[in-house]
Amino acid sequence: MDFNLVSSVFETLRIAPPSRLTLLEAQTLVSAHVPPFPPDMPALLTGIDSPELALQVEKVLLADYPKGHEVILVEVQRLKVEKLGDFQSSTLDLQPSTCLYIPSLGEGTSFESFAEIVAHLRAPDGCPWDKEQTHQTLRTHLLEEAYETLTAMDENDTAGMREEFGDLLLQIVLNSQIASETAEFSQTEVIKAIYDKIVRRHPHVFGDVELDGVNGVLQNWEKLKEKERSKKKAEKGMLDGVPSALPALTQALEYQDRAARVGFDWPEVEGVLDKVREEIEEIKQAQNLDEVTAELGDLFFVLVNLARWRKVDAESALRGTNIKFKKRFGYVEQGAKKQGRNLSDMSLEEMDILWNEAKKLGL
Repeated sequence: MDFNLVSSVFETLRIAPPSRLTLLEAQTLVSAHVPPFPPDMPALLTGIDSPELALQVEKVLLADYPKGHEVILVEVQRLKVEKLGDFQSSTLDLQPSTCLYIPSLGEGTSFESFAEIVAHLRAPDGCPWDKEQTHQTLRTHLLEEAYETLTAMDENDTAGMREEFGDLLLQIVLNSQIASETAEFSQTEVIKAIYDKIVRRHPHVFGDVELDGVNGVLQNWEKLKEKERSKKKAEKGMLDGVPSALPALTQALEYQDRAARVGFDWPEVEGVLDKVREEIEEIKQAQNLDEVTAELGDLFFVLVNLARWRKVDAESALRGTNIKFKKRFGYVEQGAKKQGRNLSDMSLEEMDILWNEAKKLGL
């Protein structure tokens, strides 16, 4: 660390050097996509020697820092306050000695600080409820948070997504903390494992493999996963890794996606459409409840395949229709109330009139 440079910068800034500081050469951010340091502590980037480098640094910082966050360019007894998103690096004569000081975003803005408060919840002086939790007791909470996150996504609720992603992250970090206390695995091992998996399964990004489009990526992905399965002690099939707890439509889509990656698929969408017609006829011919149940299951499965061919997520499509039905039926209920009537007293034709009004309103 160049203590003379750091001392000179803070003399120019007229503030005391902070107790914690990230010191990096700005050049290390040239190929970065996110800042390689936690935003809850100040940072000093050295060697901002060109407008091009300054603008690249700004682009990387904006991945974590909000527009308008004030940063300071420092150059030999001179400084210039800038706001991210409105960088004017040409206002200083940039030299190899030019530095960029980035004030902290404040407490609680880094993953490390989040992991710390979760660990505190489990500590002897933490929360009684959190200290009692296990992987199994948290299972339902993880499921609930996942569905609440999906709801926010379905509704395109930006504020809701931000909140629900945080709640979902809490479940992951809390389970990882529990595992670290029992020496099962650590938070670092969780992150390292998924880091390595991403690099391993994207040789076309992090290696020199050339693949042709999305289909090529997915086919190569399945080959890599097949190799991984063959190295494990217990031999598993391609579909064994699909969670049994997934919603049925999502599970069906995942089964079909995996099978298609190795060529088990109709060559054209017309084959899927023919299968839909075939399954409808078989439902008509079903003689009892068991046969109807089986044939309806087959029809649902092939409809998921049709959705896959049309690039539609079947689960999301059905959830969207459910939401639409709820809104329209709610309009019918409110219409009945305005008339001082109960729905059960209305005819289907009367309810249909209100239903069509809801459609015209875009509900």
